Amino acid sequence: MTLTSTARRLRRPMIRERRRETWYAIAFVAPAAIGFLVFYLFPAIRGVWLSFTNYDLFSSGEFVGGANYAQIVDDKVFWNALLVTAEYVVINIGLQTAVALLMAVLMQRLAKSLVIRGILLVPYMVSGVVVALLWQWLLDYQIGIVNNALDFVGLPRQSFFGDPALAIVTVALINVWKSMGYTALLLFAGLQAIPKDVYEAAAIDGASEAKAFWRVSLPLLRPVLALVLIVSLIGSFQIFDTIAVTTKGGPVNATRVIYYYIYDLAFNRYDFGYASAIALVLFVILLGITLIQLRITRANKSDLA
Repeated sequence: MTLTSTARRLRRPMIRERRRETWYAIAFVAPAAIGFLVFYLFPAIRGVWLSFTNYDLFSSGEFVGGANYAQIVDDKVFWNALLVTAEYVVINIGLQTAVALLMAVLMQRLAKSLVIRGILLVPYMVSGVVVALLWQWLLDYQIGIVNNALDFVGLPRQSFFGDPALAIVTVALINVWKSMGYTALLLFAGLQAIPKDVYEAAAIDGASEAKAFWRVSLPLLRPVLALVLIVSLIGSFQIFDTIAVTTKGGPVNATRVIYYYIYDLAFNRYDFGYASAIALVLFVILLGITLIQLRITRANKSDLA
């Protein structure tokens, strides 16, 4: 038996094993791939097509070109929704990131218990609808615990969801409460990845705790912080459940964010063509903001390298 034939005979089991592993991999990936095609890719492609039509659910719809996009320019409700969404995003991301960073530092310094870390994650695990219903009851003008507490200490009751000046701020604070634990755990994981000898070197150089945080922790935490900001930004632009349960876009469009406006156009007014156009504009806006964030924060580079 020649050396070549022996090598072929030994290689055959390896080839059969690789083929078997390939089929195993396909079997595991197939459900997710099918789900992505059916529930994400196909609807996205169809949404792009619908944005160029006047489809309204009751007819097949006609191709109208860029008429839907031209309508957006003069749509005052759209621009108001975009402004309200921006206000919500600034409050939500700014406060959530600051509180989560503080919680992450406290977990690193003080809280070593896994139970405490698990408790911080509980609000994030609760359904957004349940959280909205809970806070709607807590903040109710007549029977809410918060307003009863204000009344008890002599302060005036507040219509948290009925006052145009308070409504979007209230919605933002509710979602800060819901998501800050999850964000804190992401930042905590980033802090844990920073080598301890870096802090030891800073201490030898005479750096205080505060100076070590600003000049060591924050710069080295930049990639994780950039990820948190991008994920939070995309999630903030998609706020829907809290508003759908509590204010339904009111009062006087004070909480009509862009996502709720798209829902209202599509499922209340059946204007799927125009709703799809606004959804595509929102996608472009998010893509542009994300690319800018990636560029500014240099998220793909780490100072630890």
